[in-house]
Amino acid sequence: MKHKISAVLNTYNASRHLAEVLECLKVFDEIVVCDMESTDDTVSISEAFGCKVVTFPKGNHTICEPARNAAIQAASYPWVIVVDADELVPKELADYLYGRVSEQNCPAGLYIPRKNMVLNHFAKSSFPDYQLRFLKKEGADWPSTIHSVPTVDGDVERIPAKEELAFVHIGDTVSEMVRKMNYYTDNEIVRRKNVRASVWKIISKPTFYFIKYYLFKGGIFNGRPGFFQAIHKANYQFYMLMKAYEQTEGKE
Repeated sequence: MKHKISAVLNTYNASRHLAEVLECLKVFDEIVVCDMESTDDTVSISEAFGCKVVTFPKGNHTICEPARNAAIQAASYPWVIVVDADELVPKELADYLYGRVSEQNCPAGLYIPRKNMVLNHFAKSSFPDYQLRFLKKEGADWPSTIHSVPTVDGDVERIPAKEELAFVHIGDTVSEMVRKMNYYTDNEIVRRKNVRASVWKIISKPTFYFIKYYLFKGGIFNGRPGFFQAIHKANYQFYMLMKAYEQTEGKE
């Protein structure tokens, strides 16, 4: 029992990649799908794979973080790997995690590297993009704000930054990238209530992010995926700051 792992997903209308994701997760002892009242066939796909399905009321939530704790607590086993519905888990990673939990000194949390795909190509400039997604269930807490990081009761480590031990974040279509950027930046503004954006900041911060990902992180050596990702990172900052400016301009 103490060496068993539950794979946990939060979902809302996540049917597009779900079968592929769940197929990878069959190596774990249990798959828990915490669904936020999907209106597509997310639940029926999950049930077909024999997943344990629980429901979290969506209400006005536009992000998954408010449901993270419910998903984790629904797990039957002491160790939890938290996976997004557009992430694949390679068998090498699963084997590595089972090896770690069999050790007496396994930490309470492990950061896992992630390979981000842009238009079906590996965006190497963002690797290893560590995510704290492997947790000891007891004592774990996940804040309900966007892009939050869970807290665990104990030590935390990073596993080796090897591609074979990394999540694979399936690339979005351009339309999905734009849609996600819109609602993520909306939620960032809510979370960071005191964001102020001068015209200089609107110019300089996106420029910095483009240079960071294209030059400093080596996107220039990653061909078109590296260029597209650097533009996307810059655009995210630009639209978040523009929304902050929109909110504060009339109050100055």
